[in-house]
Amino acid sequence: MIDLYYAPTPNGWKISIMLEECELPYTVVPVNLGKGDQFKPDFLAISPNNRMPAIVDHDPVGGGTQSIFESGAILLYLAEKTGKFLPEDAATRWDVTQWLMWQIGGFGPMGGQLSHFVNYAKGDYEYAHNRYANEYDRLLSVLDGRLADREFIAGDYSIADMAVWPWFLPYKRFEQPLEHLPNVKRWHDTMKVRPAARRGVDVGKQERTFGQEMTDEAREIMFGQGKKK
Repeated sequence: MIDLYYAPTPNGWKISIMLEECELPYTVVPVNLGKGDQFKPDFLAISPNNRMPAIVDHDPVGGGTQSIFESGAILLYLAEKTGKFLPEDAATRWDVTQWLMWQIGGFGPMGGQLSHFVNYAKGDYEYAHNRYANEYDRLLSVLDGRLADREFIAGDYSIADMAVWPWFLPYKRFEQPLEHLPNVKRWHDTMKVRPAARRGVDVGKQERTFGQEMTDEAREIMFGQGKKK
């Protein structure tokens, strides 16, 4: 059994999708980010960077328990555990890995910053909004080129698709046009009808707060976290 420390956000969806795709039994442990669950000692013992998702595997290879934090590391761990969605062939394996890193290092952070200025920031931040919107669009254009001659990001369906797709899903909230991204649109249409992917993004949907008005207390917890007084 795997404990999934989770909130219904794109990074959380990556892992719930993978667990559903692999048909692994798991228990959701909700992490209420607006109430500061990510700073509780029990959670920090698992995820010292005070970020979710994180997992605790009670049946790892070799016995005992294994905790993992950071969504990319969790995807790699689950792929190794199950032998699924990460090819054994070295060249293809590195192909999947480099696109996973592309999401972790670029597409996800740019989407996160764009989300902040679209949904949460108070005041007029036109420069910041435009900067992140333009970079998000640029990265989608890179992805569109990649998908021009293949169904999925690395050819076959893999953890690369599971990592990237959740950060594309909010594209309407980001006011992201798709007319110039036909390959991304086709890939999205394929992804959204995968039963396990749909189940993954539906986990905890009743707790979603994405785009909703946030209290000042929750705003301070979410965006003032860890700052020195």
